[in-house]
Amino acid sequence: MREIVFDTETTGLSFNAGHRLVEIGCVELVNRVPTGRSFHRYLNPDRDMPVEAFAVHGLSEAFLADKPRFPEVCDELIEFLGDCPLVAHNAMFDYGFINGELKACGRPLLPVERIVDTLTMARARHPGAKHTLDALCVRYGIDLSARELHGALLDAQLLAQVFIELTGGRQITLGLAVEAVASERVEAAAVKSNARPARVFVPSDEELARHSAFMAGFEEPLWGNPASG
Repeated sequence: MREIVFDTETTGLSFNAGHRLVEIGCVELVNRVPTGRSFHRYLNPDRDMPVEAFAVHGLSEAFLADKPRFPEVCDELIEFLGDCPLVAHNAMFDYGFINGELKACGRPLLPVERIVDTLTMARARHPGAKHTLDALCVRYGIDLSARELHGALLDAQLLAQVFIELTGGRQITLGLAVEAVASERVEAAAVKSNARPARVFVPSDEELARHSAFMAGFEEPLWGNPASG
């Protein structure tokens, strides 16, 4: 099964309030295993960068000035997302911005049924605990050393590891190993069942007679003396 884990960075908290996407990062999973395929773009929002947003992701107006606008990358993004489930942390925030940008350039919106929210999953699995991405990485022993600021691609990569843990983690690898062993056993059994049957050799009457005559030539053979035990 294919799934896309994604994250976004923005100029603020609400698309309807005039804020825009400035970065999107996506990573591909197949059967809950990262494939190495990703999609990552910085975007020119055509507006200023509030100080509060800059403090979160460090993306300045100057840095974004020569980056493509959302309509320029829209087709690539839609193709990469395909029709599979989309996984995000506090997903409705990212979902709202992507759909806002899609609507603004006249493209079909993403159905909400495709969205999987890891924040909801974490709250159900670890009630009363902290559920930020950082806290979940610490809980599952995921390396955070590269995360000095928020970044869409890095956060998507970290979230993919968290998602794998939330949905079985190392149990998945164990399950795959068990399946591999079972498959090997099935193949071995199939090979055995197709092997040539053992051949049975029965001596002829002539061969038995010649053997008896040969044995009669021995004087007091051990194998013919009952007293020898």
